[in-house]
Amino acid sequence: MTQSGLMRRIGRRGVLGGAAALSLPGVLAGRARAQTKPVLRIGVLGDQSGVYRDLSGPVAVACVHQAIEDFGSHDFDVEVLVGDHQNKPDIGTSIAREWIDQRGVDMISDCPNSAVALAVAGVCHEKDRVFLNSPAATADLTGAQCAPTTVAWTMDTWMLAHSTGGALVKAGGDTWFFITADYAFGHALERDTGAFVTKAGGKILGEVKAPLATSDFSSFLLQAQSSGAKVIGLCNAGADTVNSIKQAGEFGITTSGVKLAGLLVFISDIHALGLQTARGLVLSNTFYWDFNDSTRAFSKRLQPKIGDRRAGMGQAGCYGATLHYLKAVTSMGLADAKKSGAATVAKMKSMPTQDDAFGAGSIREDGRALHPVYLFEVKTPAESKGPWDYYKHIATTPPEEGFRPLAEGHCPMVKS
Repeated sequence: MTQSGLMRRIGRRGVLGGAAALSLPGVLAGRARAQTKPVLRIGVLGDQSGVYRDLSGPVAVACVHQAIEDFGSHDFDVEVLVGDHQNKPDIGTSIAREWIDQRGVDMISDCPNSAVALAVAGVCHEKDRVFLNSPAATADLTGAQCAPTTVAWTMDTWMLAHSTGGALVKAGGDTWFFITADYAFGHALERDTGAFVTKAGGKILGEVKAPLATSDFSSFLLQAQSSGAKVIGLCNAGADTVNSIKQAGEFGITTSGVKLAGLLVFISDIHALGLQTARGLVLSNTFYWDFNDSTRAFSKRLQPKIGDRRAGMGQAGCYGATLHYLKAVTSMGLADAKKSGAATVAKMKSMPTQDDAFGAGSIREDGRALHPVYLFEVKTPAESKGPWDYYKHIATTPPEEGFRPLAEGHCPMVKS
């Protein structure tokens, strides 16, 4: 579908009013001409200005628009609103409520920051609207706090702990110290990784909580180093992860035999660090732009919208989830989809997933989207063949093994 065939509006009101105005290549901002077709409204609620901007932000918005383009012709128009939750649950829920109650939003996507995601998931459940989360990592979205209106698309703390944590323990990293972001996501990632380490016979020697958007990690890193742990587990993300790794290098920790475990690392983090600093880091992702012909084709289509950047897995998840949502809406009919978010998510679960970013997959009854999980090692500068050529593929975990077993999540929707 051409851009003129879509209604793409980005709200011009302030963040608390519901949407933040953005300017993106290939995106039509402002009011479109009066429409004759019915309208489906999507809200992209991300971090446009804070610590998670590089793993969410404008690239996530561009990925949603790419999904709309790739979906093609249909008998309804699509309106996209963009909001900045500022990593504050109260702002996130305020935007979500205003969007649903006053703007008629049918689906909310993106939403990094687990505390915000859990709060917005609650609003969408209450209002019977679809919530397609991508970058928030808490496994509680498909566990104790699962909802019939929620799909968790990209990754979660159990998957990250199982893949990255498990690999490092097998490689001899049997003593750990955690530096943990002090909110829901960090706590969940430390919990899940610690469980894998101890189950494998390892020991947790200590942990320290660091506030979100910490600029100076020196005291936390020195505590970790003095513990004698072989592995320092970084239970943080975005700029916090970048600062942790940079400062660990400045203290000589990475050259002293201690292994840094980046438990949630995005390609934007590696780009910010540079290969000289990030080389050898082991990480888990469900998407890499240069993994195969399909991921490269998706990235090539997206490139005009994002310039000299590449989408990370959370942003690509906004693409895959939105594309599958549009397929479900078309299958059941727009009128029925707008009536009930729970019914729409049920339709999404009944259909196999397929897109260029993640390939073939499925959505379980607890709302967990299942994809292969890839273990990568960051290349050295000499191994890289060009810009954004950062990862060496080490191993693949199949979808049915890469995520928490259904029975262990304690999702109240799952009947034993």
